[in-house]
Amino acid sequence: MSAISGPDEFVDTTTAMALEEKAKLRKHFTCFDIYFFLICTIVGVDTLGLVAAEGAQGFTWLIFLAVFFFVPYALLTAELGSAFPEEGGAYVWTRLAWGRLVAAVNAIFYWFSNPIWIGATLALLTIATVNEFFFSIGDNSWLFYGVGLAYIWFSVYSAILSFGIGKWIPTLGAWARIFVLGLFVVSTIIYAFKNGLSFPAGGEFKPSYALFIALVPVLFFNYVGFELPSAAGDEMKSPQKDVPWTILRAALTAILLYGLPILAVIAVLPKGEIKGVDGFMTAVAAVFSVYGGAASVMTKIAAFGFILALVSSACTWLMGSDRSQAVACYDGAGPRVLGRFSAKLGTPVNVNFLSGVISTIVFVAAAQIAAGNASATFDVMIGIVLTFTTISYIVIFPALIKLRYSHAHVNRPYRVPGGMAGIWICGVLCTFWAVFASLVAIFPGFLDGKLLNDAGLPEDVSRTKYTAIAGVAIGIAFLAGFIFYWLGGRTREHMVQVPLEGNEERAAEAGFTPA
Repeated sequence: MSAISGPDEFVDTTTAMALEEKAKLRKHFTCFDIYFFLICTIVGVDTLGLVAAEGAQGFTWLIFLAVFFFVPYALLTAELGSAFPEEGGAYVWTRLAWGRLVAAVNAIFYWFSNPIWIGATLALLTIATVNEFFFSIGDNSWLFYGVGLAYIWFSVYSAILSFGIGKWIPTLGAWARIFVLGLFVVSTIIYAFKNGLSFPAGGEFKPSYALFIALVPVLFFNYVGFELPSAAGDEMKSPQKDVPWTILRAALTAILLYGLPILAVIAVLPKGEIKGVDGFMTAVAAVFSVYGGAASVMTKIAAFGFILALVSSACTWLMGSDRSQAVACYDGAGPRVLGRFSAKLGTPVNVNFLSGVISTIVFVAAAQIAAGNASATFDVMIGIVLTFTTISYIVIFPALIKLRYSHAHVNRPYRVPGGMAGIWICGVLCTFWAVFASLVAIFPGFLDGKLLNDAGLPEDVSRTKYTAIAGVAIGIAFLAGFIFYWLGGRTREHMVQVPLEGNEERAAEAGFTPA
């Protein structure tokens, strides 16, 4: 195993274990795969009902954030993903920008939110969908737990599979989204000709700050995920060419797949009839009445596609975030055992399994706390999930600006338009939204007429209780990050220097020689 010496801008200091584990990776990821992976990652059907439940304003703020966050975020990730295409994605970017300790702590926030999300929300939403459209599931019954655990562990199994096989689940999930959401929009048009619509008056689209701060964490959560395929950077066939193109194309697709169905939902159902946990499927059932005797079958087909979309959401986020955490561990920012990739499968099986265990614990706890009430659990737990997710991006987004200065000479196949002004605009805008969404998630009612408006709190939850829960959760994540970094000490004892990914030729031209 050789090392190199040379100018810092072309050199990455990593661990001997990293080189050992990366040798197990295979290049399965094509432009086609990245595009459908992104659709599964970004277009989350689980929150469609939450946004639509806010009526016309939900659509207004969705479009607003698409322009002032989603597009700058796409440009930001297109540059970082093509300039620094190494396995690990966001972890590598934050480590290059801010150092291993900061990246180690941030990796915990980025990874840990996903098993919580899967166990506390997606599993319960799957149960609610099965119960509504297929067969009855009693609260806290063996069937309740059976369906939930089957959902969690099938998602984990999908992430464990060799990427050459597992990547087809996101592809199927993307097609399921396109089919279900497209069929719903077409059916809404047919419904409008037959029955008319409950379309909101123009004045109802007028935005208000109170609803904006209530929706920011949900909308932010809807739109994040562009960086996730880059967690498998060394498994991409041509990341420097494919990442920018697929991100920009997926951004346009995602805006349509969010905007059109939400507009259709609010056009069909009055605001009071849209419920967060199953609002989208309620709208589907109402619209599909246009198919007469075939309505029940059509609705079941849509419900099956909805469940497949939920499975693929869990699968893609596990594939990406688990890889990112495994890379952190083999890079010396976590315990060695979690940095191991399977030589046969090329996947981080240990982290995948740990994610499944965490999801299972959270699912069982959430079911017990809510006594099987999926809606109540969804509303409480989604806030915690969003807090973890949004906090992690506070460190990821400004890495764009830092790396333009610290690694200015690195080859960038794609650059954010507008030179350094464009870099600062995208970096500051995205970081602002991450900070703001985090504050709103931790302190509901933030700046809503006063510093803190208790009207923004979930029902029957006091300010003290909510803040305490958020504070304890964040504190545990920080502590876990420091512990992981300490556990990575042995791995960091064996460091090597290698050319930055994608800059091998430029490194050679600059006079790099083996040490």
